[in-house]
Amino acid sequence: MFPAPIEKASRGARITYQTMLPFVLVLWLAPLIAVALFSVRPAADFTAGNYWGLPSSWEFIANYGQVFTSSMPRYILNSFMITIPTVIGAVALSAMAGFALGVYRFRGNLILFFLFIAGNFVPFQILMIPVRDLTLDMGLYNTKTGLVLFHVAFQTGFCTLFMRNFIRALPFDLIEAARVEGIAEWRIFWFVVLPLMKPALAALAVLIFTFIWNDYFWAVVLTQGEAAQPVTAGITSFNAQFRAMYHLMSAGSIIAALPPVAMFFLMQKHFIAGLTLGAVK
Repeated sequence: MFPAPIEKASRGARITYQTMLPFVLVLWLAPLIAVALFSVRPAADFTAGNYWGLPSSWEFIANYGQVFTSSMPRYILNSFMITIPTVIGAVALSAMAGFALGVYRFRGNLILFFLFIAGNFVPFQILMIPVRDLTLDMGLYNTKTGLVLFHVAFQTGFCTLFMRNFIRALPFDLIEAARVEGIAEWRIFWFVVLPLMKPALAALAVLIFTFIWNDYFWAVVLTQGEAAQPVTAGITSFNAQFRAMYHLMSAGSIIAALPPVAMFFLMQKHFIAGLTLGAVK
């Protein structure tokens, strides 16, 4: 079976693994370490070309204080106001659609399921102009509502694929037993199926939260200015006409990365359970 556990490898392979692992780990973390160092450097270090050495002075309080006194809190609030409704909308719609496609047997079920996931195979860059024109025609350009509606529509296909396959793996006898008892279909979904879907709901919520929070492309295409832009696009506001303030952009990037990391650690138990459920029979 491949890959074989490292404990079963030869002594030379284990020594090589243990020797190379720290170097590979540092190499993998190098970009994050560089951004963290940039966030505490003074602006003079970039002018002097001191990119990789130790900071000439530690400006942690000054840099992060300047970030928080700028428009960054507004951009972070926008990100929450966009991400949270998107997660709720996409997960709720996909749970209901997954229940319908996974439980009911009707003509065209498979075709309808393929239509849900077909959008995942379309390169999203080619949708840039049509989606932008659509938001302009509907009066939703440069609004948080427009960005939320687009994200919900675009993420529902993947979420439905996830939910439908999860529901299909549940014991169908539970649903049949509930029907024999005369329970309404919506009560079967709410009281029987939905509680069993908690690991999948948690895993999907973490994934969608991360996807939407880190989105940059659609944030730039569909919004402009601090009224509606999320934090990923708002970080670029630290760029002046003739100068890029990399130390502030790095500090803003570190702050922007904290909510998804916190979300993962808070939901880690349910997230791992949702991904591994059904892996061992």
